[in-house]
Amino acid sequence: MTQEKIDYYRIAEAIEYINHHSKEQPALEKIASEINLSPFHFQRLFSEWAGVSPKKFLQYISIEHAKKILKETNNTVFDKALETGLSGTA
Repeated sequence: MTQEKIDYYRIAEAIEYINHHSKEQPALEKIASEINLSPFHFQRLFSEWAGVSPKKFLQYISIEHAKKILKETNNTVFDKALETGLSGTA
């Protein structure tokens, strides 16, 4: 398997991990350890492949999930922010 394919599968695995654990807001170090890379190497590789940093990607996933929940329920923005793992409404 080529290095490019290995990198592709690692980033796909990281994206899947982020999607499944977004409520927990995993740290860069945790995500990197899940795919057996150093945090520095993971940050660089993810940004290269995804076009955004892992943190920005996680924020996007969390915000989109919060929007979906807000459309489906009558709770406050603050309640839904906390439920999706965000620290506040900002």
